[in-house]
Amino acid sequence: MRTPSDQPEHVYPDHWEADVVLRDGGTARIRPITTDDAERLVSFYEQVSDESKYYRFFAPYPRLSAKDVHRFTHHDYVDRVGLAATVGGEFIATVRYDRINAQGMPASAPADEAEVAFLVQDAHQGRGVASALLEHIAAVARERGIRRFAAEVLPANNKMIKVFTDAGYTQKRSFEDGAVRLHLDLEPTDRSLAVQRAREQRAEARSVQRLLAPGSVAVIGAGRTPGGVGRTVLRNLLDAGYTGRTYAVNRALPEATTSLDGVPAFRSVADIGEPVDLAVVAVPAERVPEVVADCGEHDVQGLVVLSAGYAEQGAEGRARQRELVRQARSYGMRIIGPNAFGIINTAPGVRLNASLAPHPPVPGRTGLFTQSGAIGIALLSGLHRRGAGLSSFVSAGNRADVSGNDILQYWYDDPDTDVVLLYLESIGNPRKFTRLARRTAAVKPVVVVKGARHSGSAPPGHAVPVTRIPHTTVSALLRQAGVIRVDTVTELVDAGLLLAGQPLPAGPRVAILGNSESLGLLTYDACLTEGLRPRRPRDLTTAATPHDFRTALAEALRDDACDAVVVTAIPWVGENGVTEPGDGEDLAEALRAATAEAPAKPVLVVHVEMGALADALAAATSTAPPTPGAAPGAPRPESPSSAPAPAPAPAAEGAGAPGPGAPEGGYRIPAYPAAERAVRALAEAVRYGQWRRQIADPGRVPEYEGIDESGAAAQIERALARGADERGVTLAPGDARELLGRYGIAVRPTLPAPTPDEAVRAAAGLGYPVALKTTAPHLRHRPDLGGVRLDLAGEEQLRTAYAELTETLGKPEELQPVVQAMVPRGVDTVVRAAIDPGVGAVLSFGLAGAPSELLGDTAHRLVPATDRDVAEQIRSIRTAPLLFGWRGSAPVDTAALEELLLRVSRLVDDHPEIVAVGLEPVVVAPRGLSVLGATVRLAPAPAWTDLGPRRLPSY
Repeated sequence: MRTPSDQPEHVYPDHWEADVVLRDGGTARIRPITTDDAERLVSFYEQVSDESKYYRFFAPYPRLSAKDVHRFTHHDYVDRVGLAATVGGEFIATVRYDRINAQGMPASAPADEAEVAFLVQDAHQGRGVASALLEHIAAVARERGIRRFAAEVLPANNKMIKVFTDAGYTQKRSFEDGAVRLHLDLEPTDRSLAVQRAREQRAEARSVQRLLAPGSVAVIGAGRTPGGVGRTVLRNLLDAGYTGRTYAVNRALPEATTSLDGVPAFRSVADIGEPVDLAVVAVPAERVPEVVADCGEHDVQGLVVLSAGYAEQGAEGRARQRELVRQARSYGMRIIGPNAFGIINTAPGVRLNASLAPHPPVPGRTGLFTQSGAIGIALLSGLHRRGAGLSSFVSAGNRADVSGNDILQYWYDDPDTDVVLLYLESIGNPRKFTRLARRTAAVKPVVVVKGARHSGSAPPGHAVPVTRIPHTTVSALLRQAGVIRVDTVTELVDAGLLLAGQPLPAGPRVAILGNSESLGLLTYDACLTEGLRPRRPRDLTTAATPHDFRTALAEALRDDACDAVVVTAIPWVGENGVTEPGDGEDLAEALRAATAEAPAKPVLVVHVEMGALADALAAATSTAPPTPGAAPGAPRPESPSSAPAPAPAPAAEGAGAPGPGAPEGGYRIPAYPAAERAVRALAEAVRYGQWRRQIADPGRVPEYEGIDESGAAAQIERALARGADERGVTLAPGDARELLGRYGIAVRPTLPAPTPDEAVRAAAGLGYPVALKTTAPHLRHRPDLGGVRLDLAGEEQLRTAYAELTETLGKPEELQPVVQAMVPRGVDTVVRAAIDPGVGAVLSFGLAGAPSELLGDTAHRLVPATDRDVAEQIRSIRTAPLLFGWRGSAPVDTAALEELLLRVSRLVDDHPEIVAVGLEPVVVAPRGLSVLGATVRLAPAPAWTDLGPRRLPSY
């Protein structure tokens, strides 16, 4: 929406527009109020009760005057701002601020206080509309230089008082002239951010819950004859035993047709005459807009759009997809799709199969999300074949609206889901995904396989930021967040089976036993490859009976020096040398009996040509929740909004015993046809268990002396005001050194040396010994080309070195030589921080030169980094031994290095305008370190970040 010809003083701020999810799971659009909104405002006000009007104006106020309407619709978007929440294009709530001075009178900048007031339509009170508006109007106010809100509320208006007091901002309250006077400091606090994210989680989880557990479903596009997408979904709904009401909708139905497959049939949603919670849309793309309008006008809560013909088909399809999302959200509906495969919920009270999967999975405790229908089919088939059940399944297709982030919000506190499996081809909001994944991983495993890793672009239909950093870096950052990152869908299933059916290992010590020495050795080698600590395999010989397996497994599980057991099995060989498959059910029963008798430790089976054993183990499936402390689903926090993630406690005495409904002998023992697959799954479980233990002490972001945050902000503002474009500006060396110095990062000065005499004067000022080096772009950080001369002790050596450089490498104006004082010897390292569009702010560390540039031996952490993060970071590179006294060398000052990394992290986190920092080389000596070179690049900060008010992504 744009302002007309008589526009206010400032242009319409498009970036303030946002779609938000409300407390009940519906959506609303928040946007600035314009002069075009006069009729909407009057209509809105007429639908507000007299009581709500009284609370707003402190007196009876039955209607708005023409002067009121003009004042409430004319804003300058700086000192006077109004926002509206809309559904279906109509106002459901408004908020307004007016800048005031210390006396409470209208004012302009630099006055930094504003009076704020809300009005919410009675029919929409209790949906969290005012809380969402407060988040957005506060962000707008901060952008316009306002630091405090003042509000007057009648004491009886408890709902509005609660909106302010629950927001988490620092506030003061007083009682003046019969009204409650509130003052809110708009600077975000830890509590305000926690409140905002808790509300976001509850709202987005509720929006997904409305899709997965509807009370009624309409299949729109169900054909008159069997076959076709719509009729198939209708048949699948009925075959799954869906517990709600089901309707078939097809505008081409003859008037005489009143049912399809025994389900009431109608020509439109309007004709149904009863509430419809979910609509499954299976009509051609060109007909979808009229279907969405029919659904929206009759209060359908959500859509699953199976129709293709959207962004996967190019520019025209992308435009169609954007309009689909805009139209659905305007009615408060959320969308799964388009081009979706469907959704499944196996809960006994729902039994929903609104998908194209003919055979829904058995009930289980694993949630599965995919962005690909084909991969979804393969995963459903693989999990079913191996006896794994699911709690819910979502295949989102182009995921134009509901994404993996929304599903994580739902699964985080879903009591029916203990393990989360995700197949992703793109991540629309990587910073949010990492945040949500970290929180979810603290209470249940999150396993991710990502497709399109090396294409450098998003898959067709996915409009998302494309990361510039390598795939290995993305994996490392996800692992930092506790995500179990695997490479293939087979590994996804392998890890999911283990995590859903077995307790987490307490450590990396692995016992191996079985009836094949060779298979045991393969398993042993695989353990070493994955960084586990295997014991020598125990060979039970090919004559071993199921009883022998049971005895050996029970002994291994009781051994305190063992954290997990891998059982290897091959067919028995009879006395006549003929291979006998043996009784798989007997062996499976023996293994289950052993696990029931011993402490809870993970058990895996590696088998060769023993399908009966795998089938018998797969059949022993439990859908009961694991005992707290033993299995992945550790106790959840009572309130995901405020409680910290629970620490993974070691298995208590008796932990791991079967819960209610579990099969006798414990949970399912996963079976694998190859040692490498079993061990890889176990290694992922070991690493995840270690991460769970570590987050009990996640580290902290230290506060350092000598940080001038306001001075740095002013310097950045001045630098950007001098003419930076969208790509930003690179600071001059002196300016970069000044900015870094404001955060306690000292960069050794370098003085230009365009002539030998200038070099001598520079050295005299710095003090000998000095280094002479070239700074030409093609020679920077290339000591192998001879562009650096070190330890020049006097003028004669300096002049000789200068002459050698210019004779060998080129003229001084080409080489751009500089002089720098020598620093204590040490290990050359490089520290970088950069804003990547795909993952956000990243802190990187490695050794300078070939290790990081040629071999990619660089460690990465997300910003803000904690002291624990950076300590692990410098120790995680392969060349880390060089920092700790390799081959008798002196260990370097890693404490100083950790402090440097933390200061860089703090700098980038405090100032989003800093898009890149490079410190190279950083020479780390046995005592202290020296930063010899630095670059800093700035760019205008994004209007909103992940710390801003909650909003749905727009495409």
